[in-house]
Parts: sequence; C-alpha cells; structure tokens
Amino acid sequence: MPDMALASTGHPSIPGAQLSVLWAIPFVCMLLSIAVLPLALPHLWERHFGKIAACWGMAFLVPCLMIYGFSVALYEFLHIILLDYIPFLVLLFTLFTVAGGVRLTGSLVGTPAVNTGLLAVGTVLASCMGTTGAAMLLIRPLLRANAHRRYRAHSVVFFIFLVANIGGSLTPLGDPPLFLGFLKGVDFFWTTTHLLTKTSLLAAILLVIFFALDSVLYNKEGCPQPAARNDAPEEKLGFEGGVNLLFLLGVVIAVLASGLYPLGELVSVFGVPVEAQNLLRDVALLCLAGLSLRFTSRRCRELNGFSWAPIEEVAKLFFGIFISMIPAIAILRAGTDGALAPLIRLVSQDGQPVNAMYFWLAGILSSFLDNAPTYLVFFNTAGGDAQRLMHEMPATLAAISAGAVFMGANSYIGNAPNFMVRSIAESDGVRMPSFFGYMLWSVGILVPLFALLTWLFFM
Repeated sequence: MPDMALASTGHPSIPGAQLSVLWAIPFVCMLLSIAVLPLALPHLWERHFGKIAACWGMAFLVPCLMIYGFSVALYEFLHIILLDYIPFLVLLFTLFTVAGGVRLTGSLVGTPAVNTGLLAVGTVLASCMGTTGAAMLLIRPLLRANAHRRYRAHSVVFFIFLVANIGGSLTPLGDPPLFLGFLKGVDFFWTTTHLLTKTSLLAAILLVIFFALDSVLYNKEGCPQPAARNDAPEEKLGFEGGVNLLFLLGVVIAVLASGLYPLGELVSVFGVPVEAQNLLRDVALLCLAGLSLRFTSRRCRELNGFSWAPIEEVAKLFFGIFISMIPAIAILRAGTDGALAPLIRLVSQDGQPVNAMYFWLAGILSSFLDNAPTYLVFFNTAGGDAQRLMHEMPATLAAISAGAVFMGANSYIGNAPNFMVRSIAESDGVRMPSFFGYMLWSVGILVPLFALLTWLFFM
C-alpha cells in the first residue's frame, strides 16, 4: 500500500505531497459538466444532474478506496461531508429559508437608478451580514423590480459581482476566508481599514459600468413600465415578513459565536472530530429556519416566488463538487511539496513576497476551489503570523485577502451564493449565461479591474 499522510487528528489521509494533478481530473470533469451539459444535453442535465454530480464524486472516491484503502476513503469522505459540506448546506439552507420570507412590498420599479441603488445597498450589507445573507435578502427584490424588463441577466451578473462577492471584503462577517483570518489573529477591523480603498474603488467603477449598461438597455427597451394592477390595491413600500430580519441577525450571531467561543471536540466519527460549537451552530441555524417557516405566512412566500428548487440544485451539485475537489485541496495544502509547487513558489522572490502574485494566485485558485482553505494556504505561505502580517507585511495580507474575496466572482462556483443566485434567477425566468458565458462577463469586466488594482496597490 502506498505511503499515506496523517491528518491533524493523527488519522491516515491521502498524501497531498504525493498526488499528481491527474487526481484533479474528476473535479475538472465536474466543472466541465456544469459548463457544457446544460447547453449540449439540456434534457439529460435537467433530469440527471444530481446523478452526474455524484458520479464525478465517486470517480475520486473509488480510486481512493482501491489505492489507499477503505479507512482513508471513509475518512476523506466523512471529513469533507461533516466538516465542510453539511455546515455549508445548513448555512445556505437557513439563509435561503429566512431571506425567502422577507418580501419588499410596494411598487419598486427597476429603472437604472433603482437597480444601481439596490446593488449599492447590497454591497454595503454584504460586509455586515455576509455575502450569502445579503444576496439571499436582496436577489428577489431585484428580480421583482425588473420583472417587466426584457434584459435582466446583466443585473444578476453584476449582483453576483458586487453583493455576492466584492461587498464582503470589509469584515470577517463578510466572507469565510476573512473569518478564518480573524480566528488566526487578524484584527476584526483590519480588513475594513486596509481594503476599504480597494473595495470602494472597485465597487464604484462597477456601479458606474452597470448604470451605463443598464441605461443603454433600458432605453433600448423603450423605457418599459410595469403592467398596471387593476385587481389589487397599491401597496406601500415596506417589508412583509419583517420578523425574518431578526432571524437573519440570529444567523450572524450564531456563526460569529461558533468562531469566538470554541467548546472543543464533542465526538469523533471514524477519526473526524465534530466540535461542540459547530454542532450547536448548525442546530441553532436549523431552528432559525424552522422558526422562519413557522412565523412567515405561505402567502408571503408565494408572492416572493419562493420555491425549494434552487436549494435542491445547489445541494446536489455541490455534493459532487465538494467530494471531487478533495485531492485538489490536498495538493494545494501540500504547498511547495505538492504538484502545484511551481505556482506556490511564484509568490516569493529572493526571500521577499511578491504581492501581485499573492493577489492573483490566491484569487485564481479561489475562483474554482473553496476560497477558505485557499486563503489559509497563502496565509501560511506568507508566514502564518497574524501580528507580523498585519504590521510588517500589510500589503501581502491585503493581497491575499482581496484575491480570495474579490475573485470569487470569477465563476459561478467561486463563492457559495453565486450558484444560488443564478438558480433563483433562472427559476424566476431569467435566461442566465452558461458557466463559460458568465466567465466571459467576469473576464471581460473584472479581470481588467483586477489588473488596475494590481498596478495601483500590489506592484
């Protein structure tokens, strides 16, 4: 049997330093399936995408079982499911359920000014309640405001850019990588002070671009107005299901408390440690989802266009994504000892950090892999000492933080809410770009702006 690595718990695990890039083939095929099959074989994809995702997950697990044995395969499966997939899905399910019970009432009309305002508000909220929370709260009001518009996909694309990603860069609550940095010792408001200029510049440029594009399309449509509703009284602008805003606050508190107050290991499941604070957090989140369902009227959710289809799609697809990316994450964590060593070495030259490479490598890998472990890899590559990074290497830490958060917008799977937003938009009848189609938007718009940020701040 080949050599095996030991996990932090002492349990045998796959040796990331010994894996070749061939182990990442199932993950690449998973991404290609998401990108190609909805266009090439739409009926097959719609009926069987969950089975296809599971097959690509098994395409890693079966060889792992044959080469490294049952114990290692079971450990890797349970580790990613118990510690990553289930917490990810519970948080997303809770935010989807709670935010889906908040309905913005009134005649909000999707003009360029209103749409730009919604994006700006969402960008600010993302650092206060997380990119996922802000995205789930505001995507439906944006879709309803633009229900009368012919061109709507661009609004959702920019919503993903700003609300689901870039806006979450200013506090540890905004995005998981920054929360991990906070747990490693980075001050709570460090990213606020060191990324504010970069985030504000990027957001301002994107909002201007969006306003100009939306204005052109709005005028091309002939300045459309929503159809008059003669059968219903006019609603005042406000919120229905406002109790869910308290539940959203509860979600933020539960997530923050789980990181600030560790309670230690509660139980070990075949070598995978389940910590008490994380289990309590997930139980609290599910309780909040249950309270939302209990105290939100069915009528409110129906008027909100709420359905379970988007969360079902995300649950099935990300099951395959999380499992198939296990070897890719293991290789990345091996750092200079792994198959991606040539890339890792690019971040240092003559013993000095190359901040531009930290920004781009952390960002590009975060575009397709889980940005939280990617952030930790480069955080540790830069020394792993939060105090030294904050005070002696602030540009390096800023580059890692900005890359991990900003470039999550480069693909649909770059950050948790991206795919969810797309699914909600499609369930509302919006014809969203394909996987590669979306990347044409991100490469055409975001990459030049990232190059500008590199020249201004990281060279």
